[in-house]
Amino acid sequence: MKPKALNTRRQALLSLAGLALAGSPVLARAQSDKPVRFILPVSAGSGVDAITRASSNQLGKALGQSVVVDNQPGAGGVVGTQNLVKAAPDGQTLGMVSNNHVIYPSVLKSLPFDPVADVTPIAVVGSTPMVLVVNPKVPANNLKELVALLKAHPGKYNYGSAGNGTILHLGAEQFKDATGTFSTHIPYRGTGPLVADLIGGQVDWAVVALPAIQGQIKAGLVRALAIASPQRSAAAPDIPTAAEAGVPGFQVEGWFAVIGPKGLSAEQVKRVNQAVVTAFSTPEVKEAMAKQGNTIQVSTPEAATAHFKRELAKYAALVKKAGVEPQ
Repeated sequence: MKPKALNTRRQALLSLAGLALAGSPVLARAQSDKPVRFILPVSAGSGVDAITRASSNQLGKALGQSVVVDNQPGAGGVVGTQNLVKAAPDGQTLGMVSNNHVIYPSVLKSLPFDPVADVTPIAVVGSTPMVLVVNPKVPANNLKELVALLKAHPGKYNYGSAGNGTILHLGAEQFKDATGTFSTHIPYRGTGPLVADLIGGQVDWAVVALPAIQGQIKAGLVRALAIASPQRSAAAPDIPTAAEAGVPGFQVEGWFAVIGPKGLSAEQVKRVNQAVVTAFSTPEVKEAMAKQGNTIQVSTPEAATAHFKRELAKYAALVKKAGVEPQ
C-alpha cells in the first residue's frame, strides 16, 4: 500500500507541474499550431509582397509557427494597416510595411490611425532600390531621352503609381521636380494592377520597386532607364543610376519593416525581432534578397521606432515640396 501511496502522490505532483507548465507562455507558444497572420497592405506582386513571401517560410521556422501571408490592398495601404491596428496584440498578427506607412499623414486629410503611436515597430529589415521604367512603345531609350520627350510634349504622357501618396507616387513626383517635366498621374490600387497596365500600354512610365518589376524587365515587357539609388544594384548591374543617366537629383529608395499592433508586450517584441534576425540571416533568404536587389540590415525595435519618426518628418517635407494636396 505504501508504494501505491507514493506513486499516487508522485502522479499528483506531476499533474500539478504539467498544469503549471501548460499555463506558461513559453510552452503555450511552443505548442501553438495557430498560424501567424502576416498582413500586407499591398497587392500581390509588389516589392513588399515579394520580400515577405521569400522570407515567410524561414520566419515561420524561427517563430515556431506557420506564417500565412494576407494581402489586403486598398487606399494606398490604409485598409490593410487599419485591420492590423485593430488586431489583438498577442503576436498572432504582424505586418510588413514600407515608406508608404509614414507618408499617410502628409497626403491624407483623415487617417484612421497614427503610423507610430498605433503600431509597434519591431524591425526595419532593409532597403530596396527603385527603378524608373517605361512601356517599350515610349520612344525613349535612356533617361535623357525621356526628359527631352516629356519636355517636348508636356502632358501628353502619363505615369502610374500604386496609389496617391505612395512611395511610387512621390518617387515619380521627385523625378518630375528634378527634371522640370510634367506627366499626368494615374493612381492604381497596388503595384500589380499598375504593372499590368504599364505592360499593356495604358501607362507610359512609372517608378517601381526593382523586385516587383525585375522579371518584366528581363522579359523585355518594360524598359528600365535608371535606378534611383546612389549605386547600381547587384541584381541589375546593367541599369545605370539616375546620376549616371544625367538626373542626379532623382534619388529615392524603399525600405521595409515588420510591425505589430499597438500594445505588444516587450517579450513578444523581442521574440519577433529575434525571429526576423534569424530568418533574414539564413542562406535561403539572403540569396533571395540579393537576387531581388534588396539590402538586408535588421534593426532593433528601438531603432525602428526612431526610423519611423525620422521618415515621417522627411516625407512631410517632400510632400510639401512636391505640392501634393492631401485628399
